[in-house]
Amino acid sequence: MAKKKIKKIKITQIKSMIGQKPKINATIKALGLGKIRKTVECTDNDAIRGMLNKVAHMIIVEEV
Repeated sequence: MAKKKIKKIKITQIKSMIGQKPKINATIKALGLGKIRKTVECTDNDAIRGMLNKVAHMIIVEEV
């Protein structure tokens, strides 16, 4: 059987969490971010994409 290659995405925070609503701050923390220019790699799935849409104004997303 052939294995599926798991897609990865790189997420970088570019905007501060100061002054954001609590739900936005919680989403940023759930993604593993919290400081400007911090970068994490995540698997590309629907749950992560939903979180990225919620905080799209604060991040940059790149496919790896």
